[in-house]
Amino acid sequence: MALHNRVSRKELKERILQDNTPRTTLSFYCYFKIEDPQQFRNNLYRIFSELNVLGRIYIAHEGINAQISVPSAYFNQFKTTLYQSDQALNNLRLNIAVDDDGKSFYVLDIKVRNKIVADGIEDPAFNMANKGKYADAKKFNDLAADSETIIIDMRNHYEFEVGHFENAIEIPSDTFREQLPMAVEMMEQHKDKNIIMYCTGGIRCEKASAYMLHRGFKNVFHLEGGIINYVNKVKESGLANKFHGKNFVFDQRLGERVTNEIIAKCHQCGKPADTHVNCVNDACHLLFIQCEECAKEFEGCCSYDCKEFIHLPEDQQKEQRSGIDLGRNVFNKAKSRLGNLSIKS
Repeated sequence: MALHNRVSRKELKERILQDNTPRTTLSFYCYFKIEDPQQFRNNLYRIFSELNVLGRIYIAHEGINAQISVPSAYFNQFKTTLYQSDQALNNLRLNIAVDDDGKSFYVLDIKVRNKIVADGIEDPAFNMANKGKYADAKKFNDLAADSETIIIDMRNHYEFEVGHFENAIEIPSDTFREQLPMAVEMMEQHKDKNIIMYCTGGIRCEKASAYMLHRGFKNVFHLEGGIINYVNKVKESGLANKFHGKNFVFDQRLGERVTNEIIAKCHQCGKPADTHVNCVNDACHLLFIQCEECAKEFEGCCSYDCKEFIHLPEDQQKEQRSGIDLGRNVFNKAKSRLGNLSIKS
């Protein structure tokens, strides 16, 4: 069988939108040594293709990072197959999506990378085995109740903007590799305090906790399973939910509703809104927050310039797009780009 997709993404997306098969969206990761990432990737592609798994998976010598959807009828078979694929993955925690429409992914992409999380760490003495202590939902709430505890959000600004934990500190940078040294610098005077780090599914905050310990911090925790697992656990256990707003996710949904609070604002008019969209202009695709009124006014575009562009004849659009990286602003992290949006007077 082919070890990569051969059907156009446009066709695949249309197929999944028309398919009513119930699907379960989930994510998982594991830091463990993979001797031959390419072989591991190929074996996984064969297994997952047979189960009609869709999604995005990264493989590296340091482990695996996956966000996928599985036909619900195959979920138990998928879980068994995954657990049996490698001893390190046996009984691995699977983070089930909080708010799922089954349309999160439409293609299976499995890629080999240098690292499953780009961290910029070059110190050979750094060891992921020496990581912070897990904090489950109850432990997180207990620690958070102490005014001396420091809660650090290890996500990007557009994730933090639409939802975060009470009293969480944002690390104001554009990439995870920049956040790590910044977090150390910002917390330098608090090395003996309890520090909890969190992210979407746990993979970034787990590495961040190991880095903080590596840099001399003492009492570092990381939220087990990240926001996704926390929200599911507080619901199951009847615990108080300390997360407010929406949990940003890197798939077609662009967010999971956790609470009804809207804590962000439309980037075009300033009204309360937390719906992320990508500009429909194929020469832009900027990720930004847009309310329903502005979506109509700008026809799904981020600016009047882009709105004007999409009404040009197709041949003119193609000519002007020539040489442009069409996806350069998808999940764009630079806050400076948001200042270019057209604000309605």
